[in-house]
Amino acid sequence: MGRAPAPGNLMNDRNLVRGLVLAAIALGFGLGALRYPIGNLAHAGAGLFPLLVSGLLLVVALITIARSRFVPAVPLGFNLKNIGLLLLALCSFALVTRLLHTMIAGIVVMVFIAGFAGSGWSWQRNLKIILGLVAIAIAFQKLLGLSLPLWTS
Repeated sequence: MGRAPAPGNLMNDRNLVRGLVLAAIALGFGLGALRYPIGNLAHAGAGLFPLLVSGLLLVVALITIARSRFVPAVPLGFNLKNIGLLLLALCSFALVTRLLHTMIAGIVVMVFIAGFAGSGWSWQRNLKIILGLVAIAIAFQKLLGLSLPLWTS
């Protein structure tokens, strides 16, 4: 059922590395949240929400690490072109949003550039992702009261 990893080959297991990176991110944000007042569930402090989210992320990370011991190892690989495309997509989102004063345009540009990093470019898939991200942004603006520049006014 399980598999014994080759000696010296632990860091070439994508599933294990994914879990370790998620754990590091969770610990980083969780420890950072402790610098703020936590409060309690009835009267939440500034650090409560990031602490709860990082705690959930740490649980996912631990499950991912444990799961990596029972599934076949997948070799870890880096595709510099995809990394560059994703960085370009994020920078383009920030630039387009700032220049046009609308996050929706930034989301569209970001998704279409990031789509080239996938296994196959599909305008239908990109449209679904755009609609999902715009819906989340609208929910954050309307339900949480965040001041997001979704459209020019």
